[in-house]
Amino acid sequence: MSQTALNLVAISIFVMTMSSLLGPLLNLSPTIPAIATFTLLGVATFDSFSLQGKGGTIFLDWLAGFSVEHRERILRHEAGHFLVAHLLGIPVAGYTLSAWEAWRQGQTGQGGVNFADEELISQLQTGKITAQMLDRYCTVWMAGIAAETLVYQNSEGGADDRSKLGEILASVGFAPNASAQKQRFCLLQAKTLLEENWTTYEALVNAMGQRATVAECIQVIAEK
Repeated sequence: MSQTALNLVAISIFVMTMSSLLGPLLNLSPTIPAIATFTLLGVATFDSFSLQGKGGTIFLDWLAGFSVEHRERILRHEAGHFLVAHLLGIPVAGYTLSAWEAWRQGQTGQGGVNFADEELISQLQTGKITAQMLDRYCTVWMAGIAAETLVYQNSEGGADDRSKLGEILASVGFAPNASAQKQRFCLLQAKTLLEENWTTYEALVNAMGQRATVAECIQVIAEK
């Protein structure tokens, strides 16, 4: 079962527990929390096996979206990816800032920046990726974590980025220790690029927060 489904199960248990404790005080029929819990568990099961966790991700992201900090973290995380990709010459094809937006565009997760990465895919398919290409993309994948760390001194997002990067490094022959070292190096590279272009980064955050188009975001970068 996916982590999202497990989160829904946890919510179900919490609802059932609180209902049992508060039900007598509120004159709440035991049937109501039982139905609510059964429904949530059913949704979690259906989402896990039929939707690959996408429905639960959207629901949990919607709940988290009531937090201003959560929305700001996602925005700053994705702006980090966007800016570093642009600085390293990797074309940005689009971006999303919520699980709902991502789902509508056929993506997974809570949001993301899409790259025109045909050249990377082509090299990975042949099993011969250049060191320069690998460094560029590794730095871009770590840029979201770098941005969060610079702003908040920690990172809550980035698990998918690390997982994707780890898979690619393993596919080209990196041992676990070498992969971890590579990720740390690229994280440092991403932090350096963001720090050197911090004014531009803040302008990009503002533009993306207003849902500017990719072309408009690139124009904002060019003007700084």
